[in-house]
Amino acid sequence: MLLLALVALGLTAISAPAAETPRPGGELVFAVGETPPSYDGHRETTFGMLHPVAPHYSTLLRFDPQNYPKIVGDVAESWSFSRDGLTATFKIRKGIKFHDGTALTAHDVKATYDKIIFPPEGVASARKASYAMVDRVEAPDDLTVVFKLKHIAASFLANLASPWNFIYSAAKLKQDPRWYEKNIMGSGPFVFVDHVAGSHWIGKKNPNYFMAGRPYLDGFKAVFIRDTAPRIAAVRSGQALVEFRGFNPAARDDIVKSLGDKAVVQESPWACNILVALNNEKKPFSDARVRRALTLAIDRNQASKALAQISVMKYIGGVFRPGSQFATPQIELNKLPGFGKNIDAARAEARRLLKEAGVAEGFSFVLKNRNVKEPYEVTGVYLVDQWRKIGLNVTHTPLEGGPYFNDLRQGNFDAGVDFDCEFMDEPDLYLLKYLSSDKSPVNYARYKDATLDELYDRQSRMLDLQDRLPIIRQMEKRAIAEQAYQFPILWWQRVIPHSSRLKGWKIGPSHYVNQDLRDVWLGQ
Repeated sequence: MLLLALVALGLTAISAPAAETPRPGGELVFAVGETPPSYDGHRETTFGMLHPVAPHYSTLLRFDPQNYPKIVGDVAESWSFSRDGLTATFKIRKGIKFHDGTALTAHDVKATYDKIIFPPEGVASARKASYAMVDRVEAPDDLTVVFKLKHIAASFLANLASPWNFIYSAAKLKQDPRWYEKNIMGSGPFVFVDHVAGSHWIGKKNPNYFMAGRPYLDGFKAVFIRDTAPRIAAVRSGQALVEFRGFNPAARDDIVKSLGDKAVVQESPWACNILVALNNEKKPFSDARVRRALTLAIDRNQASKALAQISVMKYIGGVFRPGSQFATPQIELNKLPGFGKNIDAARAEARRLLKEAGVAEGFSFVLKNRNVKEPYEVTGVYLVDQWRKIGLNVTHTPLEGGPYFNDLRQGNFDAGVDFDCEFMDEPDLYLLKYLSSDKSPVNYARYKDATLDELYDRQSRMLDLQDRLPIIRQMEKRAIAEQAYQFPILWWQRVIPHSSRLKGWKIGPSHYVNQDLRDVWLGQ
């Protein structure tokens, strides 16, 4: 019943590798374009943490990387729901061990989800609001975990398959609930070896991994290369076999030209968008007229044409991924401020709104951003130019990942280039960004809106898509159009060119899924 929320995304692959017999051994070297702000998957939201850290951990459930978005067990051997759908019972596999040799039991799973759903004071949980339907988590014995729900939620099972929900040791969490921010100790296919900040991350094969014959690799090395050009050069030269996040089409062509028949390209739609977060607690951004003016000024049609060639940005869409069954129909999308076809009329209206709100010509503010060139910095540069055309003077300030996230979380910004990347198409996940800030830790726009919260709860409890859609449309229209608290710019295209030596890895629409490397192996 609860699987009705799962949505298959259309995937395409160019020169996809054929099935071969896995060959054990070797070290996979891959590039990562960001560094981890901390090691805690429950706290962070960046691929810069997930890509090097995920191989060290198991999760309760996972998405089958070869049959996405099918959900399969990881530490869970089986699961069932009560007749009323309010009790979910999971059986944990016997014999799983953490890397320190201690047994992983249901009590560790309970402690993990207690930290995610009911975090202690001072402990950040980025996805706490995703589990508002959970009343409590129980572990009646070493091999049984029970989730008691307040109400049915369409997204519940998918949320348990979240790649961010690393299973932590209950003993370590009892010792210090923030221990995992600076330490690694999981039960995944690879054991932590070394991390040199800004340089590399190394993991080695876990000889006691619970899945027989896995992992195939002897180890992996993640090389941190922040700038795009040297990251492309690393894959082109073979210094790294792959970069798992994605390159733009020009980089793809460059790599393929260099590697020739030793190159493989996999492509997919991407469940990610860039959006602008406005600090609704600061004037003049506390005025809806000013916020609407800022979204009206942006020519998304021109952005799609220009940025698609030099970045991963491409598709025009609202809160939901274009092409998904939740996406806003084009005729409705064109009616939203900033999504129409007549940019001259939109900018004239933007200037009128600014004048009406008392914002003088030449008003200046700072746009904070991540110092990741694609798609963040290129988007920031584009936004500054767009807002200049309605008489605003904006300073673009890219920051390192740690300060960037810290400033957004603490409200130390005027406007920010933000992102909404999820591990599957599911309204509960994407709409989480738009809940009131006291309910959603990933809403950096710092507003409270009881109407949005009520609409979110209503749609979340519905299992029928046709029942959900009208409420979803209401929530989207209020959040990004009428109030324009924050608003999407463009959705992304995922393009992964890699060495033909990389085997056993299949692209998906999320760069968060399929990153534990347990099925990956190296060809000759």
